[in-house]
Amino acid sequence: MRIWVDADACPAPIKEILFRAAARTGVAVTLVANHPMRVPPAADVTLLQVAQGFDVADHEIVARLEPGDLVVTADIPLAAEVLDKGGLALNPRGERYAPDTIRARLGMRDFMETLRASGIHTGGPATMSASDRQAFANQLDRILTAHARGAG
Repeated sequence: MRIWVDADACPAPIKEILFRAAARTGVAVTLVANHPMRVPPAADVTLLQVAQGFDVADHEIVARLEPGDLVVTADIPLAAEVLDKGGLALNPRGERYAPDTIRARLGMRDFMETLRASGIHTGGPATMSASDRQAFANQLDRILTAHARGAG
């Protein structure tokens, strides 16, 4: 298992949780971004910088993804592609995307995008809270524990 991070929009506290998980478990974490960013000097954490452009990082993640890999992203279309390819997808707020609900999530996303395009203000996501960070850490721990049990 490898963890891929859609890093351009991933909050710093979530990256820190992932860095600690990599150090604790030895699972490789790769941040994919179209601009330089700091990563700790650890063997299990790398940065893959891709070219600028719309969805370039997403396409690179999908191209390199192996079944069973985990992708951390808030991007619902990327999550759908990950699930279609046999990967796991986790939102930075700790919500695990599921094959049986991803199509409904895509539909709602597209609907909200249509509203915004027509000038209706729909608001943005709430500020990330301590409970969001805890939910992410808990869900990540469940995924890594299940992986360790399956591998062991």
